[in-house]
Amino acid sequence: MSNNKSDLFYTELEQSSLPLAELFSLDSAFSTVPNDWNVILTDIKNSTAAVSEGKHQTVNLIATSTIVIVLNIAFGKEIDVPFFFGGDGATFIVPSSISGDIMGALGRFRASTKTNFNIDLRIGNIPVRDIYAAGFKLQIAKHSRSSVFSMPVILGNGLSYAEEQLKGNTFDPFKASSTTVEADLTGMECRWDQIPLPVNQEEVLTLLVIGKTESQGTILGKVLARIDAIYGSDKQRRPISTKKLKLKSTYNRLRSELLAKYNKGWLSLYLVNGISGLLAYFYFMTSSGKRYLSDLVEMSDNLVLDGRINTVISGTRAQRIQLIEALDKLESEGEIIFGSHISTSSIMSCYVRDMKNAHIHFVDGSQGGYTRAARELKTKKLKSPPDMI
Repeated sequence: MSNNKSDLFYTELEQSSLPLAELFSLDSAFSTVPNDWNVILTDIKNSTAAVSEGKHQTVNLIATSTIVIVLNIAFGKEIDVPFFFGGDGATFIVPSSISGDIMGALGRFRASTKTNFNIDLRIGNIPVRDIYAAGFKLQIAKHSRSSVFSMPVILGNGLSYAEEQLKGNTFDPFKASSTTVEADLTGMECRWDQIPLPVNQEEVLTLLVIGKTESQGTILGKVLARIDAIYGSDKQRRPISTKKLKLKSTYNRLRSELLAKYNKGWLSLYLVNGISGLLAYFYFMTSSGKRYLSDLVEMSDNLVLDGRINTVISGTRAQRIQLIEALDKLESEGEIIFGSHISTSSIMSCYVRDMKNAHIHFVDGSQGGYTRAARELKTKKLKSPPDMI
C-alpha cells in the first residue's frame, strides 16, 4: 500500500534509547507533529459517577476498545500512530488521510456503547494546525522502553488543549467523519482478572503529574528521576507480575467484553469465548505461552507521557509517602500539580494482534485509578495559575 511522506511521519521517527529523564532535557530529540495531522480523542462522560457505581472495569474496557478500533484502521493502512491510554478514554495523533475513517468507526462504536452499557462516549477531532494556531505546542519523540516495546513521548501542552476543547464541547466532534466504517475490535481482549500486588509490594499508586508550561520537559524529567530514586527501575515498580495473573471466567465480565466487541449474538459467542479461555489456560503452560507472559509484562502500558506523566506503579506505603512529600514540595513551589489514587490491585485490558510480538496491555489502578486521580487533579487545576494546563 502506498502512503505519502506525511502519513509515515511517526512510522519513520527514530527511536531514542536515552533514559526518560535525560530525553526530556534534550529538545533536539523531539520532532514537531506535522500540521496536516489530527488529534482524535475519546472520553467517557461522567466517568467518575460510573466508577462510583462499580463500573470501573467497563470504563476501562470501552477506553481500550477505542484504541483497538483506531489501531486496526491504522494497521490496515500500514501506518503507525501514537496513542495514549487514559483509563476512561484515549488520545491519538493520526494523519488526516485516515481521520475520517477513524471518526466514522468511533461514531458507530459510540452508538453501540450507549445502547449496550448506557454510557456516553464523547469523541472529537481537532486538526493539529488548529492547535498551533491557538498558540500551543506539540512535539513528539519515540522512546525505546524495552527490546520489544516503544512508546510515544509528548513535549508541549497541545494534547491538554485538545482535551479541554473536547470536554468543553467547543467544536464539532464529527466534522472529520465523512465515512461510515465498521468498528473493528479484532484483537481486543479482557481475559485477565483483577491483578493482586506483586510479592513484597503493599499498594498500587496511580499518579498524574502536570508540569509548569515553561521548562515543562525539565520539570517532568525531574519528577521521573525522583520516582526512579524512590521506587527503583521501571521493571521494579510495575504492578504486573506473571505469578499473579489469573484468567477471568465470570459471566458478567465475559458478557461485557462480548457486548463491546460484537453487539449481538453474544450468547453463542460467550460459549466460544469460554472454550477459548480454557485453551488459553493450557497454552500458557507451554514454552510459547510462558514467553508471551514474559513479554506481556514488558509490554504493559503503565506509563503514559502525553505532555504530562500518567503512571501506575506498585511499591510500599513508605515509598509512596516519600514520593508524595517530594511532589507536595514541587507543587507548593508552583512547578507541578498532581493527582493520585491508592489501591491494592490493578486491572488490565489488552490488544493482541498476534501472540508473538504484536500485543499491548493497558494498565490502570483498580477502583478507577486514573479516573479518581484525574478528579483530584481537576480540583487543583481550578485553583492553579494560567501557566499550568
